[in-house]
Amino acid sequence: MSLDLDSIRAAHERIRSHIRRTPVLTSERLDDASGAQLLFKCENFQKIGAFKARGATNAVFALDDATAKRGVATHSSGNHGAALARAAKLRGIPAHIVMPSNSTKVKVRAVESYGASVVFCEPNQTAREAACADAIAKTGATLIHSFENEDVMAGQGTATIELLEDVGVDVVMCPVGGGGLLAGTAVAAKSTKPKIKVVAAEPANADDAAQSFRAGKRIVTEKKFTIADGLRTNVGERNFPIIQRYVDDVVTVSEDAIISAMRTIWETMKIVIEPSAAVPYAAVVESKIDISGKRVGIILTGGNVDLDALPWIA
Repeated sequence: MSLDLDSIRAAHERIRSHIRRTPVLTSERLDDASGAQLLFKCENFQKIGAFKARGATNAVFALDDATAKRGVATHSSGNHGAALARAAKLRGIPAHIVMPSNSTKVKVRAVESYGASVVFCEPNQTAREAACADAIAKTGATLIHSFENEDVMAGQGTATIELLEDVGVDVVMCPVGGGGLLAGTAVAAKSTKPKIKVVAAEPANADDAAQSFRAGKRIVTEKKFTIADGLRTNVGERNFPIIQRYVDDVVTVSEDAIISAMRTIWETMKIVIEPSAAVPYAAVVESKIDISGKRVGIILTGGNVDLDALPWIA
């Protein structure tokens, strides 16, 4: 398949009975502070607590019966693992999830709760990929990569399909890590309304997408610490050409702005979002793009957080 509006709409039809149509929330206070109308697509209310349910579910249900019967596999320390485990359970097929040995117990329990087989490995990319390849060799399972998979990208794009069905926007913003969400978002937005501006945001400490966007070629970087650890992944090889074609800008934000954005959204809207989800609103706070007088759709990607670890909880 190729990632286009038809494939994203097909994904929406395929998964709509297995996911939640999340609400779009607003805040007069945040509108007044930004000088724009902010429309938050709340994927923190999605199944498994994050947008990842969309892409994993589409990828699993897009498999033919013979392939699906052999199961699916991936390596993930976070939401994609849980999303794939849930999707496999819904289809009644095996799931093999490779997780770093330092994964939090909460994340491990989430994956195990859906009946997936968990394989632990050393906490580095090489070990993750090797353990996943071994699981696939032993089981015949199909790899469902968390972002370099067009069915996953198409599934992630369904959040923007819903957003544009519910409200009209001039700008769509989302975070970028590997680029699965951004690719799906950008194709859905630009194919529906070509004049929409698509902007991605990422931490300044994990700015490979911004560097790549400026350079016109994919740049791989060594990441520093960021509280938005879900965005430390380098943008994918299959994702970057799509981003180049459809995205208008990639901006970066500070760690302080991410923390402040999380707290502001909690205090104002009374919802808890994970650090990665706060990054686009942090870009608004830091005035990284001109949104004055515009209607801005912001995808809040998830709400799976360890409250005890949040730096702004006293």
